[in-house]
Amino acid sequence: MVRQTRRQFVTGIAAAGLTLCAAGTVSASGRQRYVVVAPGQGTSRTLEHEGFDVTAELADSSVLLVDGPAGAAADLERIDGVRTATPDVRLEVDLPPVSAGVRPGETGERAQVSEPTLYDLQWDKQVTDALAAHELATGAGTTLAILDTGIDPDHPDLARNVDEDASRLFASGDPIDADDNPWDTDGHGTHVAGIAAATGEEGTAGTGIVGMAPEATLVSAKVFWFEIPEDPDEEHEGPILVTTTGDILRAVDYAASIGADAANLSLGTAPLPPQANAGGIRTAYQRVIRHAVRRGTVVVASAGNDATTLQQGGYFSLPNSTAGAISVSATGPNDELAFYSNYGTNEIDVAAPGGGYETEAKTLCTAEGIVAGSCEAEADGDEEDGANENCTECEPGEWLYPTNLVYSTVPPEIYGEPYAYFAGTSMAAPQVTGLVGLVREVRPDANPNRVERAIEHGAEGRPGRGDPERGAGRIDARETVERL
Repeated sequence: MVRQTRRQFVTGIAAAGLTLCAAGTVSASGRQRYVVVAPGQGTSRTLEHEGFDVTAELADSSVLLVDGPAGAAADLERIDGVRTATPDVRLEVDLPPVSAGVRPGETGERAQVSEPTLYDLQWDKQVTDALAAHELATGAGTTLAILDTGIDPDHPDLARNVDEDASRLFASGDPIDADDNPWDTDGHGTHVAGIAAATGEEGTAGTGIVGMAPEATLVSAKVFWFEIPEDPDEEHEGPILVTTTGDILRAVDYAASIGADAANLSLGTAPLPPQANAGGIRTAYQRVIRHAVRRGTVVVASAGNDATTLQQGGYFSLPNSTAGAISVSATGPNDELAFYSNYGTNEIDVAAPGGGYETEAKTLCTAEGIVAGSCEAEADGDEEDGANENCTECEPGEWLYPTNLVYSTVPPEIYGEPYAYFAGTSMAAPQVTGLVGLVREVRPDANPNRVERAIEHGAEGRPGRGDPERGAGRIDARETVERL
């Protein structure tokens, strides 16, 4: 097990949500890309007549990706049929060093594997009663699109379920890690995919990780890739993980076009001020997501890891604040809101296991009652002599660190192990995405609104859907499927 400082862990929580930070606009060969909102058919021809290149038509041509000269947004908005034109945004993710790989049995009493499965490590599937739900539905015949860093198609717990032919890379930049390749070069997407639909049949401990929908088909819609920064600095010396708003929109539209039952977006912006509504990006998200929902795809999005009240003062985040998306907050093994999770009245639809407890100290608490990584040597003293000084004491929960995080699949080539513990609302969203697969197997004709209502009505928690932390409650797979 790799030792972590508290700072590394908290950084890792943020990365597990793939929080996106704007890092400029999208351009290539002197041309800039714009996200254009239009009434629909016909605008593309007008734009091309005016000298612009339409590279993608989304949501029945109501959202266009357009290449043109830099600084031409105002010129675009003067063209008939264009409602808004906004420079496409290049988004970066800061990732911590790989530090979550843990072998079963290294982490205390609750981490011991009982043959023949790894299920004892999966408190997330235990609290949601997933195995009981699998007696009624397993997601067979359904398709789940994972919009993320890719999926490892060779992982023994995922290989059977991955549709390699349907998987795609959406990359407008210059990836160094892929040659038109939708497979994972980071690990986040594989972890998310395992939570949603790992088969639970193979692996190093005899069987493997059990996904919420173990017989669903997985499609990798890779929207993140690594690039070498044009102007490296101390903060960005090596490759950086990037995406663009346009590529995320393209992937959502693609998921709907192939008839995916659900599209999982374990990604999102930090909370944005109300002034951000003035541009066309939020409108573009609304149109593409609503169009996907009309075509039958349930869109599930993580609520974010900023421990922030959404909507207070008009703040919001994308894409989870978009009408039509199911916004998911994160809970821990005791069903309390995880310390990092965003929340907010009318901003959270349901909660799901994401890992960690209600405080950082409780999350990081070890069997010794010490916060992991808190024992630091004196700055001027001998490291070994000072190793146990300045420790922070804590009261452990039932699941010690790191077992209170979510255990799932990762690429062994990257992590050195096939499984790892992550935490974040990124881990909560695919619990819901997998549950969509269970609902759709039993009720294949249910539209996205009916699927969402079924999940909300089956949730465990406070009555009603207005709770600012959990929405309709923490999901319950067995209850949801039994009520169908």
